[in-house]
Amino acid sequence: MGITIVVLYVIAMLLIGYVSIRRTKTVGDFFIGNRSLGPWMSAFAYGTTYFSAVLFVGYAGKLGWGFGLHTMWIVVGNAVVGSLLAWAILAAPTRRMTARLKAMTLPEFLGARYGSRFLKAFAAVIIFVFLVPYSSSVYMGLGYLFEKILGLDYTTALVFVAALTGVYLAMGGYFAIAISDFARGIVELFGVIVMVLFLTAKKGGFIAATAALAAPGNAPGLATKPGQIPGWLTLASLVLITSFGPWAMPQMVQKFYSIRSTLDIKRAMTIAFIFSVFIAFGAYYTGALTHLFFTNDTVPKLASGGVDFDAIMPQFILGNTPSAVAMIILLLILSASMSSLSSLVLVSSAAISVDLMGAVQGEKSKARQSVGAMRVLCLLFVGVSLWIAMNKVALIVELMVISWGLLAGAFLAPFLYGIFWKGATKAGAIASAITGVGISIGVYLVYGFTHAPTGEMAAVLQAAKASIPLAGAISMLLPLIVMPVVSSLTAKRPAEEIDRAFGAADETEAEAAIAEA
Repeated sequence: MGITIVVLYVIAMLLIGYVSIRRTKTVGDFFIGNRSLGPWMSAFAYGTTYFSAVLFVGYAGKLGWGFGLHTMWIVVGNAVVGSLLAWAILAAPTRRMTARLKAMTLPEFLGARYGSRFLKAFAAVIIFVFLVPYSSSVYMGLGYLFEKILGLDYTTALVFVAALTGVYLAMGGYFAIAISDFARGIVELFGVIVMVLFLTAKKGGFIAATAALAAPGNAPGLATKPGQIPGWLTLASLVLITSFGPWAMPQMVQKFYSIRSTLDIKRAMTIAFIFSVFIAFGAYYTGALTHLFFTNDTVPKLASGGVDFDAIMPQFILGNTPSAVAMIILLLILSASMSSLSSLVLVSSAAISVDLMGAVQGEKSKARQSVGAMRVLCLLFVGVSLWIAMNKVALIVELMVISWGLLAGAFLAPFLYGIFWKGATKAGAIASAITGVGISIGVYLVYGFTHAPTGEMAAVLQAAKASIPLAGAISMLLPLIVMPVVSSLTAKRPAEEIDRAFGAADETEAEAAIAEA
């Protein structure tokens, strides 16, 4: 029965891809839907891309078990900062400026805004390389779920999901993503409500379960051993990465490019916020609930004796829900993950075909060649991500945080200052991007090798893993200081180029919306 439901889901996704392929003739169609999406589709595309199997399996499992109800701080950050404020602050200026600069990708925007071919190429390489581990983490989460709930072999499940992602995305591009994201968003909302209500019912209802979670024995503290990164600092770093990180994630800001006009943004902002509240709360709260069902002795363990964080949620769902509810939860997580994977693959393929290869909108023949290149690169990106997932290079959470921390560190400062400050310079943007990447890698490695006994590689690696959230947080914040300092000391861009990016001084919101539509 479960496999039949999944097969029907697959058929629906492929039909959407087939219908969408007829509307996908140019790079603009393939990558941003020709800037024609309304508020509901844009908001659901944003929300479903934000939350994936990484949240429901990796984050809910490891952070829910490690921090309990303290993870509600992450929920607040994700909903308020990562969704509501992102739309309120970034959406309108991003939509207007990318339209003026005729930019379809984040590297293309940075290159045009700062007049830098280097920055465009650098951004493209960073995106393609470091979105791969994020994509791999999503595949791993789905593989574990399919293995536990449907009884499929882990590798077979990975190949199945990867094939579905590659085929239907290569067919229809962003149109296929947007249409299917709306349907998947409805599945997610229904699934997360069923999941929370059913699991809390087994502990006396929502209020009783929450009271039990707040009890001392079920509420993990934030204290740590001497010499380790404090628990509160790790949690704060995770809030920062997962909440401010989306402000500079190429697959997230892409949703602002594609909305029909700035007049649709307020409605999209409200829809995206409500969606985020439900999904983030449902995932992290369910992760915290594991303390009411597992003990330190019964929680899933690795062969080495440590906690198997990636197995906590699959085993939790399988052991405490009937098959029908487990299938609803599986479809919930599959829907969330397909949305995230689709956007990741699309953005990464565009980083090479549009930015590095220089195949921008132009003659119709060139545009069609570019679409073909993007379709091939979609499949290549899926293949590399699949290989990493099959080899289980790291825990899901580690892959995710490495990716988000480094990408946000590279792009947050150049993107934010670029759309709001006319004084931002090319040198400042390049310096801040390189600083973000360097800090992210440097803190991760240096902390690990200086906070473990010499020669004990296992301890070194464990310390390095603990430093991942801190490295991501520092790499996001420091470039925000570097950018204005370097910009104040270096040459400004010509006034006419600044005016082209920011528009005329007397341009009104209504005039901008009419021009964009």
